[in-house]
Amino acid sequence: MRPAARKRPKPGERRVQILQTLGSMLERPGAERITTAALAARLGVSEAALYRHFASKTQMFEALVEFIEQSVLAAIEPIARNEPDPARQVSGVVTALLEFAAANPGMARVMVGDALVLESERLVVRMSGFFDRIEAMLRTSLEAVPGDVATPSGADPAIRAAVLTAFAIGRLQRFARSGRAHSPTEHLETALRLFVA
Repeated sequence: MRPAARKRPKPGERRVQILQTLGSMLERPGAERITTAALAARLGVSEAALYRHFASKTQMFEALVEFIEQSVLAAIEPIARNEPDPARQVSGVVTALLEFAAANPGMARVMVGDALVLESERLVVRMSGFFDRIEAMLRTSLEAVPGDVATPSGADPAIRAAVLTAFAIGRLQRFARSGRAHSPTEHLETALRLFVA
């Protein structure tokens, strides 16, 4: 009797498995630098098999960054486009960003740069640019929020957008470094009321 043949993954399936496994390995706070050898061992394949799908480990991390950009922007662009209330736009954008991280803890470490420190400076810069885009979206929404100088709404929209972005990044860092002990969405509705009066 012949042993059962190992089932070959469909085209593109192995690539997704590699990224999912890398993402799960990144979920541990303070994890050491992930090597291709460790990743290959976790997948039960050779390192050469990894390189059939990605030219380098940097390219794997680049694919994770692309996943973050596409997923988060796909969630927040409809909010910015379809929500008529600017204050709700702001809350919706920040909430969608933090909910994505809560659902993808390994990606939270990529978003705040922890997982990229020893990998590629170019990817750290790219994640920084991602948050610049989030900040620009928030600024646009905040410019339309009515208010007077006696309320937080009266503050300069650019400053408020920068503070909100820093708040979101702080929530992501706390989540990533606490080993998920502090959810990024913890008391979020109450916290956002402090920013969007």
